Amino acid sequence: MPTVYITRKAHFNAAHRLHNPERSDEWNRETFGKCNSPNWHGHNYELDVTVAGEPDPDTGFVVDLAELKAIIQERVVLPLDHKNLNLDVPFLAGKKTSTEMLAIAIWEQLADHIPGSGRLHEISLRETHNNSVVYRGE
Repeated sequence: MPTVYITRKAHFNAAHRLHNPERSDEWNRETFGKCNSPNWHGHNYELDVTVAGEPDPDTGFVVDLAELKAIIQERVVLPLDHKNLNLDVPFLAGKKTSTEMLAIAIWEQLADHIPGSGRLHEISLRETHNNSVVYRGE
């Protein structure tokens, strides 16, 4: 059977602050600009979760999208939606909250929880209309 790639979309809203406590306030302001605001700032994130695999001979599915939706909701959307990424999310504790690091953390939340014989292939996370990150678990 050929490998097929199937994608489920989700979205969440969250606030964060880009800040490196090991560097000076001046360095943080110069490096992160308005994203270093001590009063936080927010994004309407768009997430694509792509699973790869061979279609099941009985169902034709690589993954049951209803199951995948429930897993994304439980492991990603509920913990992140309307939260402060720096303060409220245990799986981000002690991590930088850039979109790059958030994509890696989302991968870690999902990789071992894909139902059926499919495997997590790619996380695409859009922070703004112009900025997005793709992570493939390297």
